[in-house]
Amino acid sequence: MSDKLNLTLKIWRQASPGAAGEFKSYKLYDISTDMSFLEMLDVLNEELIQKNDEPVAFDHDCREGICGMCNLMIDGQAHGPDLETTTCQLHMRRFRNGDTIVIEPWRARAFPVLKDLIVDRSAFDRIMQAGGFVSVNTGNAPDGNAILVDKDDADQAMDAATCIGCGACVAACKNASAMLFVAAKVSQYALLPQGRPERTARVQNMVAQMDQEGFGGCTNTNECEAACPAGISVSNIARLNREYLRATLTGAK
Repeated sequence: MSDKLNLTLKIWRQASPGAAGEFKSYKLYDISTDMSFLEMLDVLNEELIQKNDEPVAFDHDCREGICGMCNLMIDGQAHGPDLETTTCQLHMRRFRNGDTIVIEPWRARAFPVLKDLIVDRSAFDRIMQAGGFVSVNTGNAPDGNAILVDKDDADQAMDAATCIGCGACVAACKNASAMLFVAAKVSQYALLPQGRPERTARVQNMVAQMDQEGFGGCTNTNECEAACPAGISVSNIARLNREYLRATLTGAK
C-alpha cells in the first residue's frame, strides 16, 4: 500500500449558527499515511490560507485522545472507523488512495453548529453543574484506608469516570440521547461512598437538566457504546435508571 494518499474531502461549511450550511469538496494530494486525521485537516487549512480562502473551523486541544474536543462525524461514524478512538488519534493509514471522505459536525438539536465543524456542547457542562457537589472535606489527604471501597465498585467507578464528554454517544444515537454521558457521570459518584450523600438530588437534577437541554430518549440500540472512544458500557444506563427510580419513588438519601 502506498504511503501517500490523494483524497477528496467533502466538508460541511457553515459560516455561523444562523447561516445555511452546505458540503464543499476539496482535493488533497500526497498526504502521508503517518499523519493523524487532524494533521491532514491542518494541511488542508494551510493550503486554503495560502489561497486566501477561509480555513475550515474545527475543535481540537490536547490531540492525545483525552480532552474530547475533536468531535467529527467521518463517513457517518462518530470519530471515524476505529473503535475506542478519538478523531485526533485516527491515522490516515485507515484510508485508501482515491477515497472520498465526508466530514461533518455532530448532528443534534442540543449541539447547535457554531461554525463549520464546531458545535456548542455547553449542554454537557450544564448537566454536570446540575449534578452539584460531593461532601468531601478539603485539606490534608485522608488515610488511604479511612473509607473502605469494594474493589469491584472502585473499578466500575473508574471506568465510568473515563468519559471525556466528547458527545459521540449523542451523535451516534438516532434520537440524539445523552443517556450514556449522564449515566457515566451519575455512576462515577453513585458507586462510591463519597458520592452517596447527594445521590438523590444529583440524579434527579441531572436527568431534569438533560431533558431541558432537548436530548432525545434512549433507543436501546447500544450505538452509544459502540461510538464511545472511552468504551463506556451501557450497563451504566441501567444503573442510572435504577438510581433515578430509587430517587423518584422513595426519596431516600
